[in-house]
Amino acid sequence: LFLLTISIFLGLGQPRNPKGKRKGQGRPGTLAPGPHQVPLDLVSRAKPYARMEEYERNLGEMVAQLRNSSEPARRKCEVNLQLWLSNKRSLSPWGYSINHDPSRIPADLPEARCLCLGCVNPFTMQEDRSMVSVPVFSQVPVRRRLCPLPPRTGPCRQRAVMETIAVGCTCIF
Repeated sequence: LFLLTISIFLGLGQPRNPKGKRKGQGRPGTLAPGPHQVPLDLVSRAKPYARMEEYERNLGEMVAQLRNSSEPARRKCEVNLQLWLSNKRSLSPWGYSINHDPSRIPADLPEARCLCLGCVNPFTMQEDRSMVSVPVFSQVPVRRRLCPLPPRTGPCRQRAVMETIAVGCTCIF
């Protein structure tokens, strides 16, 4: 009786699926047919476009905030612990500038620029030049306009590419 109780508890008495067989639906990416259901392949193909539109909208909002900012565009190496913005609380603080390229969509991207040559010493809150502030780069998705050169005529095309942009700064020795 004791062994039977343990085997039930551990699931040893449960029937097992043969190797290689999955429980539930057959293929991933499909749903049972029905008037209100769409195959997952079609849904997953549609989602990246919605995400890309949202991504571009968020970038546009950030660029608009940079343009409308009342903060002076001076290069000031200091940490402000009162702000919630992580770029001003960092020991390698950074600000943003607008990277403009008319052949890119979006044409304007916020790009980080380091505010210090060195790093802020957390004990003195002064710049320490024994360390160096360096930008941190990331690849961001953009679209490039490809237009035929004159004298050729024709419509412009777009090609999705990844572009390297500075997204923040960090300290190195």
